Amino acid sequence: MDHTCVCLNGNTVNLSVNAKSWQKNWYKRPGNFNGMFDALYRIGRNEGITSLWSGLPPTLVMAVPATVVYFTSYDQIKTALSHSYNIPVHTWWIPVVSGSSARVFAATVISPLELIRTKMQSEQLTYRQVREAVRTTIQQDGSLSLWRGLAPTLLRDVPFSALYWLSYEMMKAKVMKDGQSTKLSFVESFVSGACAGTLAGIVTLPFDVIKTHRQIELGEVVFAKEKKEVSSTWKLIQNLYRQQGIKALFTGLAPRVMKVAPACAIMISTYEHCKLFFRQRNLELQENR
Repeated sequence: MDHTCVCLNGNTVNLSVNAKSWQKNWYKRPGNFNGMFDALYRIGRNEGITSLWSGLPPTLVMAVPATVVYFTSYDQIKTALSHSYNIPVHTWWIPVVSGSSARVFAATVISPLELIRTKMQSEQLTYRQVREAVRTTIQQDGSLSLWRGLAPTLLRDVPFSALYWLSYEMMKAKVMKDGQSTKLSFVESFVSGACAGTLAGIVTLPFDVIKTHRQIELGEVVFAKEKKEVSSTWKLIQNLYRQQGIKALFTGLAPRVMKVAPACAIMISTYEHCKLFFRQRNLELQENR
């Protein structure tokens, strides 16, 4: 799950629902952050350490259905392809197709929740303000506006999933072959997941930057005095490159790797361990019948 650190020292919105009016307050910004640790220190100092967990409830609400849909879809598609073509599940194109397809389905289902969560983290809006922003956006641009940012999300997540599952399945097959085993240990799954997540996270970082910029536009469009044009994904890439160069597309590389690597490692090792546990449990129940 993504988690955007919020900074209140910028443009925030105070929304009166009854009067349906808005007011912007401006604060002196502390300037640009000098790296990840500087951001953590200054955000914690200025806004409190709990602000680093801003938007956690919608993140948790989104995590469960997203994970269930994603992993279930991946396993079902992988198994179906393997049986249909009568080939091993680690054949290179099977994890690529399975991971990409599962991610498209899961991202499309969860996209509205992710947009709302990203906006809450970026603007520190209350639930009432977010509800008003969503309502106004639907009135102005229609229900499809809730899927704003889906295209760059898919541009990031589809190749991420393809690279991640390809790398993981290849490493998994090699480790089992070298160890002459039919399964990975928890540590082997953990290390393989971390390596695969690191590789995929680095390659797809530019798409993550673009996706976040697109979703943050929600409040800016709704609460701006003048109608603000929503930029296309390609135009946003051009503007970022023109203003800051190629480094703009790789902003946040260190925190992304530090988040993705352990997240992928914990997720896949836990998932593999639980699958093994329940598989053995089912076999024991069948034998006892």
